[in-house]
Amino acid sequence: MDNPRVSIIIPAYNRYPLLTEAVESVKAQSFRDYELIVVDDGSDDDTPRFRNDEDVRYLQIPHCGMPGAVRNRGVEGAQGEYIAFLDSDDLWLPEKLCRQLTMLDAQPAVPLVHTREFWRRGAKTVSQKGQKHAREGNIFSDALWKCTIGPSTVLMRKAVFEELGGFDESLEVAEDYEFWLRVTSRYPVAYLDEALTVKRAGDWEQLSEKHGQIEGFRIEALFRLLEQDRLPRDRRPETLAMLKRKIRIWSSGAIKRGRNIEAKAFVDRLERLALDGE
Repeated sequence: MDNPRVSIIIPAYNRYPLLTEAVESVKAQSFRDYELIVVDDGSDDDTPRFRNDEDVRYLQIPHCGMPGAVRNRGVEGAQGEYIAFLDSDDLWLPEKLCRQLTMLDAQPAVPLVHTREFWRRGAKTVSQKGQKHAREGNIFSDALWKCTIGPSTVLMRKAVFEELGGFDESLEVAEDYEFWLRVTSRYPVAYLDEALTVKRAGDWEQLSEKHGQIEGFRIEALFRLLEQDRLPRDRRPETLAMLKRKIRIWSSGAIKRGRNIEAKAFVDRLERLALDGE
């Protein structure tokens, strides 16, 4: 489709059955003015069959295993005013894009809107009743503690994505956490309190589970935000305080597990950051 309002990017790697379901959930959207881009990260299963789907723009790249890089390749070829991401093991409900576009069109100063999720592990739905973090407005402080925005829930303005440089392509995990911090440090965000995204987990490999922990990657993300000056100056003190807190907690656990060298590396790096004027 020429000049679509929305470009949808699905990164994929060796998940053809799940990917097929994700694609079908896009095709079931009530909103139709979109293009769907499947970015195949060098799959060796049946994923290339999507090159024959006339409703899909299929892009295959050499395997890199970096979700941020795969998403960025999709955005580079996107033609829409808005972009949306859908992980290959997640699903959308039919009204997701329509409801989000209505919100963004009414709030021109807001760069993105995200939705509530259904969390499913196998056949079970995981309750989110205990999730009390802020989801709309200026959510930077809560977003520092954990990733409060799911990539599959987001519809955002492409111009803002490009302005901020997209996802960090060298982070294997927590690349979404790092990017949403760059967004929320500068802008308020909108939230649609409806579960219009289905986040699924099962017996397939997921990067968030591959390494057994995610907190070390969040610490790395905070280091990069500070060391590479990716945040507004007034956000740096709060970010540094969170970095110190996370390192203190993570290092205590790492030392108990015999990972003294990794713990010391983070502490030494924090000291160097302090010497540089923080």
